[in-house]
Amino acid sequence: MDTPLQIPALTDAHEISCDVLVIGGGTAGTMAALTAAEHGADVLLLEKAHVRHSGALAMGMDGVNNAVVPGRAEPDDYVAEITRANDGIVDQSTVRQTATRGFAMVRRLESYGVKFEKDEHGEYAVRRVHRSGSYVLPMPEGKDVKKVLYRQLRRREMRERIRIENRVMPVRVLTAEGRAVGAVGFDTRTGAFVTVRAGAVILATGACGRLGLPASGYLYGTYENPTNAGDGYAMAYHAGAELTGIECFQINPLIKDYNGPACAYVANPFGGYQVNRHGERFVDSDYWSGQMMAEFAAEVASDRGPVYLKLSHLPEESVSALESILHSTERPTRGTFHAGRGHDYRTHDVEMHISEIGLCGGHSASGVRVDDHARTTVPRLYAAGDLACVPHNYMIGAFVFGDLAGADASRYTPYEGELPLDQLQEAHELIYRPLRHPDGPPQPQVEYKLRRFVNDYVAPPKSGARLSLALEAFERMRADIASMGARTPHELMRCAEVSFIRDCAEMAARASLARTESRWGLYHDRLDHPRRDDASWFHHLDLRKSPTGAMEFTARPVAPYLVPVDEFRPVGGASRHLGEVHPEQVATAGTPEVAPVALRQEPTVTGTTVHAGTDGDAPATPRLLDLLSLTEEELEISSLTPYLTDPEPTVRRTAVTVLTETVPPGTGPALAAALADRDAGVRAAAAASLRELVETLPPEPALRDGLAAALSEADPVVRATALDVLRALRLGGVELFADSLSDSDITVRVAAVRALVSVGAAGELARAAATDPSREVRVTVARALATVGPDRAVAHSVLAGLLDDPDVLVRGAAYETLGAAGCPAALAARAEAALSDPAWQVRAGAATALSATDPDLAVPALAKAVADPNADVRKAAVLALTRHRATADARAALAAATADPDADVRAYAARAL
Repeated sequence: MDTPLQIPALTDAHEISCDVLVIGGGTAGTMAALTAAEHGADVLLLEKAHVRHSGALAMGMDGVNNAVVPGRAEPDDYVAEITRANDGIVDQSTVRQTATRGFAMVRRLESYGVKFEKDEHGEYAVRRVHRSGSYVLPMPEGKDVKKVLYRQLRRREMRERIRIENRVMPVRVLTAEGRAVGAVGFDTRTGAFVTVRAGAVILATGACGRLGLPASGYLYGTYENPTNAGDGYAMAYHAGAELTGIECFQINPLIKDYNGPACAYVANPFGGYQVNRHGERFVDSDYWSGQMMAEFAAEVASDRGPVYLKLSHLPEESVSALESILHSTERPTRGTFHAGRGHDYRTHDVEMHISEIGLCGGHSASGVRVDDHARTTVPRLYAAGDLACVPHNYMIGAFVFGDLAGADASRYTPYEGELPLDQLQEAHELIYRPLRHPDGPPQPQVEYKLRRFVNDYVAPPKSGARLSLALEAFERMRADIASMGARTPHELMRCAEVSFIRDCAEMAARASLARTESRWGLYHDRLDHPRRDDASWFHHLDLRKSPTGAMEFTARPVAPYLVPVDEFRPVGGASRHLGEVHPEQVATAGTPEVAPVALRQEPTVTGTTVHAGTDGDAPATPRLLDLLSLTEEELEISSLTPYLTDPEPTVRRTAVTVLTETVPPGTGPALAAALADRDAGVRAAAAASLRELVETLPPEPALRDGLAAALSEADPVVRATALDVLRALRLGGVELFADSLSDSDITVRVAAVRALVSVGAAGELARAAATDPSREVRVTVARALATVGPDRAVAHSVLAGLLDDPDVLVRGAAYETLGAAGCPAALAARAEAALSDPAWQVRAGAATALSATDPDLAVPALAKAVADPNADVRKAAVLALTRHRATADARAALAAATADPDADVRAYAARAL
């Protein structure tokens, strides 16, 4: 047998230094490298294959799914459509980046040589596929996109800035001093150990396409690019970044027995469509979404199946045009596949089926949590493309977020400290462990077993029992993975990929177990929780690696929308820390002590899936019955104390509920003590109760002491609650609140800002405005400065700085606050200029600011603003003019606004007059 590769020493690492490290040379990674270099950064691009033909884009692209072309679609319409497609669980600020920047990216790609279909007049030939908008822009020569991008990378001015290292596979992002500082990996041809020190790291490794097992059983016959094994998901997780939406799987319609899309969205403009075996159209969903896949799955499983892409009715010119597109892009082997079966689009419709599950932000909503500049929750670590959770972002979104990441990351220079030895050692062991036992189980066998468990236990429809069995299986497979053998660098790469797949499989199972509802149609269909539960679960589900190494979860409320959507009304608020999610008892079928009992229940139909009826209430224990009986009595706190300290978390949670219902004297201190409970559910219940009762609790010293102690608890929900209650009851001062401005959690810092406002701590607020990295915190500071008291000079000074903030919402909030805090002449001139800002939020804030300044300056500017294309800006202008209505020019502008097409604008103008 071949002699195994020798394991290189840890000290023999080949170290490379750069300003910006880009991991992954596909769609997003290529654009990130180009943009960072254009901004003057020295870039290192690592690719485990070869950049010339790596990534999903290398297989070709037959069209853009989400081109918001002026005159054909509006950004807000697109944002609303993606919001609906994702059942409301979106951060619209990220989706809007794609909507507003996508067309400029199309033009940029076109300048590189990428060709998009145009009509005879040179206009973009945008097609309507989804029923609510025209977003699909065909690319007849899309097979050459990657070639065009690689050419850009090799331009002389780019070669001077971008160093490409092909055949180098990173396995871990290195972190130090609370931020990303580089990566560690190995050469997939020589096996050399490679370390990188960097100023910033951009992950662009694509989807986790090799998660579920294709029906063919072929490991690499996946819908997504099979080289995308979840590398970036695992690296982000182990670096401490939050991932989100991992329970929302990617599942697609594809050609039966072929690992490629049926491309109905390409065929639809030519007259093709999806039908059942009777030739009937059946899809009611308005968008390519989980709901559409639920309808698709139901039809396939019914007596109306199979399902086909119907093309045989089309004229010859349409069939020829489709063949020229579909057989040369996306999957060039497609024509060969059909020919091998003796099928022709003119005589045979294309049988369709359902793909295996995967994780993908670009085609679903599962990925690394990012903000609207592609920043993750780990400073200087970015994510872009299918890896990042920007729902239904597709190719253009990958380019947009690669561009955003490259621009933002270009500000940093290489890390100068020592690379963390413990992380280097861990990565070295992960990479080279298979060489220690080269005759161990081969990677294909271990991977097949792992992914078969994914199909058996994780693929929808899901249940708590099957997901729990999955977690047991994935835990056992740690040993199988550790024992895999390898002899060559290529085999080492495949073994490392299996470890990534296992990480992603556990994330998918635990996240699916944590979200106790059904949502996104087929993407997250829980048989044991068959209904959507907006009351409890209108939240993002974030996961991260805790300091102890466990996988923990947080339910993060959806932020208020930038674009209203009638079906959903997010209100924001505090996150709900869930902690670890533990599997159900699956060792025995039912409780061992109880004999089997026949249980007959009529099935209930929910959506497109038939479920057996379930009872979510566990049998009440005697302790719980005793406790609940106390609600009928006039309680003393001493009666509840034994239950509040009971060993069983369910009893303690119920005791908190009873305490909240009865509110005996001493309730406040008791609830504050419960904030330190070891069970996350008890802590969450205590926090909710304190917020509910805050207006009725006496501000006693014992409550203050308990809440002050809670500020040191590890649970951010507890810390934020303590701050809010201390503020509401006037129990704290500057000294108590100021330390929380440096808290690691955004919601806690927001609560600290509000608390400091309550005590008029303008100086502390100024510090937060200048140093806090979070937009949410800076917006809160900006709005808070309207109420900090008589020290207007400090407020104006801080607001002047926030007017230059890079975030539009911060600038808008700062201008809006000037309307309440007074707008001195110097800032009024800036507000007048800001009425021309590209961002409507800034224009609306500027109009509000002008309400508090000299009417000679304000009224002429506001009179123009009442014609702004954005209704919110016009409304703000009308409200500002209301404060100047003593002047004739203001009244004339208000009279004109009474004919505005927006009802709010008309109503406010009429009221002012």
